[in-house]
Amino acid sequence: MTAAAPKARTLDILAQLIGFPTVSAESNLALIDYAEDLLKTAGFETCRLGDPDLPKAGVMARIGPKGPGGVVLSAHSDVVPVEGQDWACPPFEMTRAQGRVYGRGSTDMKGFLASILSLAERAGEASLAQPLMLAISYDEEVGCQGIRRMMPGIEALGWHPDLCIVGEPTSMHPAIGHKGKAAFRATCHGEAGHSALAPRFVNALHLAGDVLTALRALQDEYASSGTRDGSYDIPYSTVHAGKMMGGTALNIVPDHAEIEFELRHLPIDQPEIFETRLAGQIGATAGVEITCTNTYPGLEVSPDAPEVVRVAALCGTKTPIKVAFGTEAGFFAALGIPTVVCGPGDMAGQGHKADEYLEEAQLAACDGMMDRLLAELS
Repeated sequence: MTAAAPKARTLDILAQLIGFPTVSAESNLALIDYAEDLLKTAGFETCRLGDPDLPKAGVMARIGPKGPGGVVLSAHSDVVPVEGQDWACPPFEMTRAQGRVYGRGSTDMKGFLASILSLAERAGEASLAQPLMLAISYDEEVGCQGIRRMMPGIEALGWHPDLCIVGEPTSMHPAIGHKGKAAFRATCHGEAGHSALAPRFVNALHLAGDVLTALRALQDEYASSGTRDGSYDIPYSTVHAGKMMGGTALNIVPDHAEIEFELRHLPIDQPEIFETRLAGQIGATAGVEITCTNTYPGLEVSPDAPEVVRVAALCGTKTPIKVAFGTEAGFFAALGIPTVVCGPGDMAGQGHKADEYLEEAQLAACDGMMDRLLAELS
């Protein structure tokens, strides 16, 4: 069922998309202008959802008959940075070599975006019996913040598709689950003083150390609990401290410290319970404030669900998987839309790395899935 090569038009579009340096810290408006113009030219009705504070936007697009039903295909437009990585090829130019397409975002996830925009042009020339919808978001790489801001606008459109496919890289397997995530900041308040008199003052870094000890204890509890899902590489919920800041000079007792940490959780391990357990671990320690800075939902779909069977037939791969990384799928599922993750590329092997690439065979398989979807909708 896999095509021999990607469609030429898909490759043309992918070259354009990689050329937009849509790192999450930068604007994505040039890419959105390009995509929206392509969609309008193809005959789609579009709705741009601008960010209220940033020079960024997402876009929703639809073609076909009015009313419920149809399929929405979802992709994010942003990519991770390239600074500090040793690239052998230009990161924001598409390079083809040895059956691969190189460039930042080729796998995560402009390959899928190119394939669905290529599909959009073919859909504009078809007679659809069911609607086709596209969702293009932003700021997915920084905790799915863009889709969260887009949700009120998406709900207001009143579209009710029968299926959502989020095209994150799954090597074209239907992915039926991933963990949710909650990000936190611990702010520790101490007392400044001369280090020669350190015992007289509260050291904010010592408070931060207490928080780290509590986080490690919670991680041990999750690892040793019976709550597990063997479909994941790490079968239990994980706690991770990723950033710590504090202190100004060696001879000054630090009066401020911060730790940024996260919980990536199985559906049963809710963030609210984690916060309560963390507060119990820290105890009555004064001067520590815990703030939840961002969350996104996980995804959990039965392998026998109709949407999984449908996507398996479309992608030609019957074996469902679960993935370690987060996606925007939980937001669509929360709207009552049956949702599956399926797209070209391999996150572990190719995503977020120097010389990021996508196998052309994977992109061809995605184009094949789009052809079968178009036939289904027609």
